Amino acid sequence: MKPNYAEYIQDVVITLHMNLKELQERKNLAESQELDHIEAKLLAYHEVLAILRSSADELGIPRGEIGLL
Repeated sequence: MKPNYAEYIQDVVITLHMNLKELQERKNLAESQELDHIEAKLLAYHEVLAILRSSADELGIPRGEIGLL
């Protein structure tokens, strides 16, 4: 993998993890009407990470190399 692609994917993964952490914190403080929206966003972020992991596995890219553990 070219280094610039690895850095790009690492940046995307870091951003996803930061967003997940922020949403989890918001979920702990959220009112009931916000919970469905937050849960949907959390599910979507987890799905994106699962897709990235699956693609890395299919292409033989070590997960740790791109920040996916």
